[in-house]
Amino acid sequence: MTVDRRNLILEAATKSFSMFGYKATTMDQVAKLANVGKGTIYTFFTNKEELFHEIVITLIQDMKHAAEDVIKEDASFHENAHHAILRMLEYRKQHQLTIKLFQEEKELGTHAVQEVMQQIERAILNFIKEKVEQAIENDEIKPCNTELTAFLMLKLYIALIFDWEQHHEPLDEKQILHLFELYVMNGLSIS
Repeated sequence: MTVDRRNLILEAATKSFSMFGYKATTMDQVAKLANVGKGTIYTFFTNKEELFHEIVITLIQDMKHAAEDVIKEDASFHENAHHAILRMLEYRKQHQLTIKLFQEEKELGTHAVQEVMQQIERAILNFIKEKVEQAIENDEIKPCNTELTAFLMLKLYIALIFDWEQHHEPLDEKQILHLFELYVMNGLSIS
């Protein structure tokens, strides 16, 4: 029963943060959505920040699992990197909570939301960096500054997926892969 209440609270808080954003979500709203007393929330979470942090950790784990699911052992590093980065960014773009957080960050500049968005980006960068390090160990790509390479890969995808679409026809997945190979992978290629 205790575990169920905790999960109900997490689900209700996720729903509230997704609908109203971080700043506008109150513990009263979460209690009402979870159908529990406000005091019950405090038996599991000290405050709204701790509850929010727990939800974000789960979101990051889910995003990483989604990326891992598209990685294939028999595929090349650049194909796996492409599919994994694309999947994480699609997850971020489609998940209602991240959509609301992006909106709140842009419109209100809420400090807690800015920190969370940085945390999500760091998690994506660390995931990419680990994959780059593995590719170097497996002699799939040249040795490089893995942190900088991960950063450039992510920023290229953000530019191609989000920024380009603001003033141009969206690129399809095949076009994005081609540009990734052209601008990044050719430079990392061992041959």
